[in-house]
Amino acid sequence: MNEILILIYGNPIAQIIRENEFLFPWVEALHVLAITLVIGSIALVDLRLIGIRGINRPISNISKELLPVTWIAFLIAAFTGAILFTSNALSYSQNFYFISKIALLALAGINMMCFQFIIGRNLESWNHYQQLPASARIAGAISLTLWISIIVCGRWIGFTLEPVLVAL
Repeated sequence: MNEILILIYGNPIAQIIRENEFLFPWVEALHVLAITLVIGSIALVDLRLIGIRGINRPISNISKELLPVTWIAFLIAAFTGAILFTSNALSYSQNFYFISKIALLALAGINMMCFQFIIGRNLESWNHYQQLPASARIAGAISLTLWISIIVCGRWIGFTLEPVLVAL
């Protein structure tokens, strides 16, 4: 695995990110802005699922309006996150908070797939309910908890990342 991480670390994009003092902060800023859009749009859907906000609006409308924004922002966040990862792949791969963030992202993806294909497959039929089924409320609460945890772990990466020297 270290050989793959060293290859990632040694690629030209990673080198440019590491050597340009302005590029890493700009990519990181774009990553943070994208994550902000992801968490903000998901939070609005989750808060509706839980029954805290937007209870007078049909859940299918909220979902249709916000999920495209979520997906675009998520793709930008994933792309910029991958670029940031390449700049110091070995260090990130050994960081507890980075590993936790990736694991939490996987769990958030599983939660989303369970909601999309099992729990929320009849989303349109819930449009006239202020309080949604318990399974939807639980999925929303899990999603919100996971995304907040992802943000916390992501924030702590920068404070705990230790450089790993790589001889190329």
